[in-house]
Amino acid sequence: MPTRATASVAIGCAVLGGAVVLLVGWAAGWFNGERRTVVVREAPPAQAAAAPVRPAVTGVFDPARVYAERSAGVVTLYSVFGSGNNASASQGSGFVVSDDGLILTNSHVITTAGTGGAAVRPADDVFVEFQDRDRVAAKVVGWDVFDDVGVLRVDPKAHSLTPLPLGDSSLVVVGEPVAAIGSPFGNENSLAVGVVSATQRSIESLTSQYNLVDAIQVDAPINHGNSGGPLFDAQGRVIGINAQIRSDSGNAEGVGFAVPINAARRSMAQLLAAGKVSYAYVGVTSEDLTPGIARRFRYPVRYGAVITSVRPDSPAARAGLRGGSDEREYNGSAFTFGGDVIVAIGNRPIRGAADVVRAVTERLRPGQTVDVTIVRRGARKTVPVTVVERPTDPESGR
Repeated sequence: MPTRATASVAIGCAVLGGAVVLLVGWAAGWFNGERRTVVVREAPPAQAAAAPVRPAVTGVFDPARVYAERSAGVVTLYSVFGSGNNASASQGSGFVVSDDGLILTNSHVITTAGTGGAAVRPADDVFVEFQDRDRVAAKVVGWDVFDDVGVLRVDPKAHSLTPLPLGDSSLVVVGEPVAAIGSPFGNENSLAVGVVSATQRSIESLTSQYNLVDAIQVDAPINHGNSGGPLFDAQGRVIGINAQIRSDSGNAEGVGFAVPINAARRSMAQLLAAGKVSYAYVGVTSEDLTPGIARRFRYPVRYGAVITSVRPDSPAARAGLRGGSDEREYNGSAFTFGGDVIVAIGNRPIRGAADVVRAVTERLRPGQTVDVTIVRRGARKTVPVTVVERPTDPESGR
């Protein structure tokens, strides 16, 4: 599986045999990745850091039970790129999600995404190995480099299948126990356990120029070869796809990341329906407006996304949104002053950069027009913005 190093040593978890084929700003849709994006409508301070709320996890976390009941649905993947003396191979993990042979994994396990090539191409051959060591050939259905999701299909007549139940990643909370099953370093069906360390992380993608938002951070050991394997909650439901580690040594150090299953489910639905994924794009970069910054620079709202730049000929530029140009310093950090402050997208209040990304990726499709509420020079106004297809390369717009 092809790869490139991320800014803070994030490493794709899959390992290559033969040759190692190794995954902006807050940009999932609105931004080009230079800085974090944020959008916010003011809300009571007590709600500023509100975490997802759900009933406490009940019952005893029994990793042995999770493994016994779910491991048969976890598979090892072998992807072959090229042929003959020029062939290279990668190994990763995946899991069965339907009786008709659909398998979820990471895009960087089954494509050249992340290798820096001009165009992403699928592996020439992909083989699926089940728990009994039997292998069957798989077909690449499609991939999403933005959320690092890949979809395969095997013939359900070629091997018995054990589909895994999918959970709801929006309900994941910090501290809940999790189990990861995959094939680290080629060691098939290995179990690792830990807890959720953080939710809604925005991390550098191994496969695109846009950040992967809403990543689930775990302290369960995630190593090369775990890429594409399932992350389970205490009830044995898949809540994420293990995708990356962040490490100074290249080995697991207690900071792993999983793609939330809700995002993977969305990607899979689009790939099955249209053969590709479609993300909305506006073309701005922004940074958080916090209460401290608002007090220091006398903003009339305490939360929001201060636009730092607007890409030429983008939907944002055509709608007249304005970026800032005055670099200032606040408590040891640089802050770009003077841009519009986004405080809402449609009827959805935004309290941070990730909220903008969520509003765009979850609710909007290219061609839609949405009202963006901004604060400009102390006055609140609404600007209609017609979003377009997100370009793979935000610099070129293509």
